[in-house]
Amino acid sequence: MKSYQSFAKKAPLEPDRLDLVVRGGKLVTPDGVIRADLAVMRGRIAKIAPEISDGAVTTLDASGRYVFPGIVDAHVHFNEPGRVDWEGLATGSAALAAGGGTCFFDMPLNSEPPVLDAAGLREKRALAEEKSCVDFALWGGLTPLNLDKLTGLRDAGAIGLKAFMSNSGIESFPHVDAKILREGMKRAAKLEILVAVHAEDEALANKFTAEQKAKGRTDAKAWLASRPVEVELAAIRTAIELAGETGCALHIVHVSSPEGIALIDEARAARVDVTAETCPHYLLLNDKDVGQLGALGKCAPPIRDEKRRVALWEDLRAGRIQTIGSDHSPSRPEMKDSANMFAVWGGIAGCQHGAQLLMSECAKTAEKDLPILAAVLARNVARRFRIDARKGELALGRDADFSLIKFGTVHEIEADELWTRHRISPYVGRRSRVRVTDTYVRGCAVYAAGRLTNLPQPGQFLTPHRGNS
Repeated sequence: MKSYQSFAKKAPLEPDRLDLVVRGGKLVTPDGVIRADLAVMRGRIAKIAPEISDGAVTTLDASGRYVFPGIVDAHVHFNEPGRVDWEGLATGSAALAAGGGTCFFDMPLNSEPPVLDAAGLREKRALAEEKSCVDFALWGGLTPLNLDKLTGLRDAGAIGLKAFMSNSGIESFPHVDAKILREGMKRAAKLEILVAVHAEDEALANKFTAEQKAKGRTDAKAWLASRPVEVELAAIRTAIELAGETGCALHIVHVSSPEGIALIDEARAARVDVTAETCPHYLLLNDKDVGQLGALGKCAPPIRDEKRRVALWEDLRAGRIQTIGSDHSPSRPEMKDSANMFAVWGGIAGCQHGAQLLMSECAKTAEKDLPILAAVLARNVARRFRIDARKGELALGRDADFSLIKFGTVHEIEADELWTRHRISPYVGRRSRVRVTDTYVRGCAVYAAGRLTNLPQPGQFLTPHRGNS
């Protein structure tokens, strides 16, 4: 493994020198792209200027590359403890770093036991502090089993509470009905903690699934038909109504359809505290791709048709989508090894290449669209989850989290590039114009020249600020 010293020019240590200066790059902000140098001192951004001539312990030449704010991925399943054979905190965070990610929020499932109380959160925190190469926060669960544990989760530092409105596929993480969700939201509002929901209506999902199975169909088309868009919309309507009633901050994850975005946009106009997350796979893939990919393209809500995919891009560019998360949800290869789409495990393994492919889609309009991605992949996430005092932007005083992005010739993504535990992804074989060449967390390199570096520090645990704190 190459060391950090291999990738940056170092000077002898002298008092009062900057720790790092990144020179010659184009800095991407939500407000636009600027040509500027960036200086780091004690892990924070200390200076941004057209040219920084101050002495530095380390210099990094970013010529010909974009300096992109560190991606804050608020939706990953690294599955540890308990299902480390699916993915782990070390491999998952490495893949994220290789894709320009500098912070993740791990979901309370599919780890076993799931994070349903303070003790479970502390156990996962200890593992992540030991194994993660990037900073992190942790979700707690909201289920019928743990309504009396929500205060403990908040006090232990949970970034938010996650609930499933349909079967999660994990027996130890049951879904909520409207009554349980209402009560959980009431308690969450008092605790000033955000609630995220997987928005699919359980009754409708069961109804349409039964119809497909009654026809003896188990192929990709049958899976897609078993979760039509109305399954998602019914749940979104319920969640929004309950958020408005209780005053709870609501985040609807992996919205797959423009119709869902429209419902959320309407509710926001009516001053409901709700935000929408979508995922790269809904912007990159369509139902025909799922037919070709088979199990690798199974997720819930399912990937939609081409018309809806294009409409989601329109929503993104219009500012109607607040955040993008990978929903990285891997599993063992044998769990995907069946033509029966109802039997295989659902989940897209994409935290390494999803954001890169979005940037590649914007190649022709990079300096117009990269700022939009900087907002939904970093700034907006940090703001929504109240870690924006440290994360989310290339700005003075923020953590020096960034990646260097290079646009170049088209290349095919290869399985050997993957840092995940299992080298399977629907993006293998897809063509991209973008490469992440370097990723820095708090001013220290964690990924460079296609390798993880010798890590100078472990990932740090992040908690949201509360109220006026």
